[in-house]
Amino acid sequence: MAYVRGEEGEADRPAHVDPRPSCPFCRITRDPATSTDDELVVVRGETAYVVLNLYPYNPGHLMVLPYRHVADYLDLDDAETDEVTALTKAALRTIREVSQPHAFNVGLNLGGAAGGSLSGHLHQHVVPRWSGDANFMTVIGGTKTLPQLLGETRDLLAAAWR
Repeated sequence: MAYVRGEEGEADRPAHVDPRPSCPFCRITRDPATSTDDELVVVRGETAYVVLNLYPYNPGHLMVLPYRHVADYLDLDDAETDEVTALTKAALRTIREVSQPHAFNVGLNLGGAAGGSLSGHLHQHVVPRWSGDANFMTVIGGTKTLPQLLGETRDLLAAAWR
């Protein structure tokens, strides 16, 4: 809601230098004890993890990404590629169980010109879709309604993850 109300911004950041990595995805580590921004993490793997999108298109919109800071799909090693694929399949299965969407958008935006706002760290979007989820609010009003808080979505998905 802070984002929706416009309360986040440069003025809200402390004047001191932040010791955390500048990439928000790199702040999440394999070990929850050393992770600084992990409240939206759904599951951790050995080389990759799943996290809810902070600015979701729909409830359950999550991302699958490697811990390692790489920009291109071709930069993933075989273990990372395998785990990103396995976690993506598990994400689809879990969201289907929890939310019963009608369809999904699954994809990568490789590079800024492709729409990747954080293109320096590869991340694959998994977006559940329902018939009619883009309606007059989105098209005319430029507003997206989200009927579920991120924390609630995270708890439901984490509990259902196998």
